[in-house]
Amino acid sequence: MIERYTLPEMGNLWTDAYKFKTWLDVEIAVCEAQADLGYIPSDAVREIKAKANFDPKRVLEIEAEVRHDVIAFLTNVNEYVGDAGRYIHLGMTSSDVLDTALALQMVSSLDLILQRLEDLIVVIRQKAGEHRYTVMIGRSHGIHAEPITFGFKLAGWLAEVLRNKERLLNVRKTTAVGKISGAVGTYANIEPRVEALACEKLGLKPDTASTQVISRDIHAEYVQQLALLAASLERFAVEIRNLQKTDVLEVEEYFSKGQKGSSAMPHKRNPIRSERLTGMARMIRSYAVAAVENVALWHERDISHSSVERVMLPDACILTHFMIFESIDLIQNLLVYPDNMARNMNCYGGVVFSQRVMLTLVEKGMRREDAYRIVQENAHTAWNKIDGNFRDLITHDARVKEQLSSTEIDACFNPQHHLQHLDEVYQRLGI
Repeated sequence: MIERYTLPEMGNLWTDAYKFKTWLDVEIAVCEAQADLGYIPSDAVREIKAKANFDPKRVLEIEAEVRHDVIAFLTNVNEYVGDAGRYIHLGMTSSDVLDTALALQMVSSLDLILQRLEDLIVVIRQKAGEHRYTVMIGRSHGIHAEPITFGFKLAGWLAEVLRNKERLLNVRKTTAVGKISGAVGTYANIEPRVEALACEKLGLKPDTASTQVISRDIHAEYVQQLALLAASLERFAVEIRNLQKTDVLEVEEYFSKGQKGSSAMPHKRNPIRSERLTGMARMIRSYAVAAVENVALWHERDISHSSVERVMLPDACILTHFMIFESIDLIQNLLVYPDNMARNMNCYGGVVFSQRVMLTLVEKGMRREDAYRIVQENAHTAWNKIDGNFRDLITHDARVKEQLSSTEIDACFNPQHHLQHLDEVYQRLGI
């Protein structure tokens, strides 16, 4: 991933240096496990741990000749270790190192994502609390529907982020598996006890039934859950973009002093962060497709997944992490305009209260079909701005006046009726 969208703490997990470190961690854990079980001398393991090291540049130099990254790595490590190096990688295959180390990288990346997600949860909950009673219009199909509050909208975002958190915690469990089972997974030259001990030392569990590799459905699920989180963050961003339109302007991204929105139009204040989030979600979704394509490997393994994962996994993790960071700042500093929300809600003279008028007429004994027709006639007249606003039209409609008093009509246009149960939703979410 390009540096522009990479935060250091996540980017560091996907460097060659960190990758080789995890490879060495796996090799040492296996040596320790074999020593614990009496397969290799404990003195040799102590010597390996004391001397083992690597030089990323030297590894790449050797790889250019041997065209095999794990062999290049082991060659370089043995240059540091000397004679005791003969016990490194004993009975193992390359994927024992690669897949187990990859699990460590994926879990560490997920831990960073979950940490950031906790910060986002705090920010959304706080902003929802600030606007729990900030009334605005709810929209369906992009059309004015009925009153809600901005806090209620944010409550929906919070609930979605909490679901994403639970999904990621679950996928962390399925991802945290290693395999030290040999060339085709049969433990022909290394026994399962070594795998179990080594994985325990690394904070992993042994894969239930590996082949030469850990099955890629695990990796596909991982990326799909990142894509789902990205889709949620995109949904929030798209909502902000829609609410920031000039003719709506109910919320707006913070625009800093000195910031410029256009090289041609000095007045522009564009929702660039929300648009950036939308684009990033598209990239992560594309990786979810690639991850699924990786599942169907030939027989006990082919290498077609490798080139995909070298790009897909770092990018998906780095982008997701960055998206959360951007979302935190976006929501924390979001400008909210309650006056514009009130103006937009009332722009057709209360037409958004049509259901309440209809139901009140039904409660008074009018047939639903008749009540619907009467209210719709008045609503469409108001919508088309033919002859007054909706509230005035309803107030002066003789058919309505026969059923409802002026006080009862006024009650139909009280937005508090629509908000009376929202505290229950807030309570569920700790808002």
